[in-house]
Amino acid sequence: MKYLHLIWAELFRRKTRTILTLISILAAFLLFGLLNGVRVSFDQAGQSAQGAKRLQTGSKLSFIDTLPLSLNDRIARTDGVKAVTYANWFGGAYQKPENQVFSFAVAPNYLDLYPEIEVSAAQRQAFDATRTGVLVGEDLMKRFKWKVGQKIPLMSTIFPNSDGSKNWAFDIVGVMKPKDKASGGWYGQMIIMHWKYFDESCPYNRGQVGWYVSSVADVNQADRVAKSIDALSANSDHETKSMTESAAAASWMKQMADIGLIVGSIMGAVFFTLLLLTGNTMAQAVRERIPELAVLKTIGFSTTSVLGLVLSESVLLVLLGGVLGLGLATVIGPILTLVSGGVINMPPINLSIWLPGLGLMIAIGVLVGLLPAIRAMRLNIVDALAGR
Repeated sequence: MKYLHLIWAELFRRKTRTILTLISILAAFLLFGLLNGVRVSFDQAGQSAQGAKRLQTGSKLSFIDTLPLSLNDRIARTDGVKAVTYANWFGGAYQKPENQVFSFAVAPNYLDLYPEIEVSAAQRQAFDATRTGVLVGEDLMKRFKWKVGQKIPLMSTIFPNSDGSKNWAFDIVGVMKPKDKASGGWYGQMIIMHWKYFDESCPYNRGQVGWYVSSVADVNQADRVAKSIDALSANSDHETKSMTESAAAASWMKQMADIGLIVGSIMGAVFFTLLLLTGNTMAQAVRERIPELAVLKTIGFSTTSVLGLVLSESVLLVLLGGVLGLGLATVIGPILTLVSGGVINMPPINLSIWLPGLGLMIAIGVLVGLLPAIRAMRLNIVDALAGR
């Protein structure tokens, strides 16, 4: 620590170059924090305590293929199943296709299997009694400034209604709230409607179900129950694949995109570029200071001390930019969640991200500073002072 003032002075010897390099490092670790948050958010999809007690049964071929409604009673009679419900993806959008919302046509007992969703008794009763009624997540209500009792138009990006258009009209009869924002925040982004109304109004559905959700009596028997459910349609034209809700969510995500691979590829490219940029900065900084390093050796600094000074400067440079970047990501994450109305649900950037981030900063600092530091350590005093 006694040489910190010397390291600091050398680091900001060329202020413009150092500040530009710090901005690059800040941007890299800002991305590191935010993209890790996105990855964790996708990984946590469906991983609630209640989700562990539910199995999701969909088509074995693809999640876009449908299943016959006749499976409902057969699944309900399967040993180990407490209750079963079903739903269809609706593919709704509000006003324009870009305003897509999570919207599902669900069975009458759908909410019974999701105790983590709060709906008042009066609003639940109104939903059951209203054919065109919908329950809307509280975040969507705020996002579009909707009110209970309002009639809203929804455009389905997939299904036409009975008049051949893809424009549907629904009545908001209640609001859904997640009991736990941390694990069930996306429930605040949902719209659910009656499956019966959807089925009767869509000429292309007619008794088809997107997926089934089963509540199991014993979590430890979930694998056995899943195999029993899949055996019901074995060797048929609608074979199924059943899995826990968290595994199903992960499978859906992977069919759309491998989030882990995407995040890893982006970060790999970012940090590779950062290594080249920071390495060039350190190499140039040491090359400019060769006579000064020779003077340090002349007045008694050992080769090890010179090596440590250069490495410390490199690590300090990356730590400064990295800590600022992760700190900014920590602040921006909750703001993104708030501004998006919960569409982007960023988990907090905690020690699970900070600790790998700090380790990465130190590793990059050592890596980019190692060659310039070795060069400084091996410096010949006579040649350096002579400018050779």
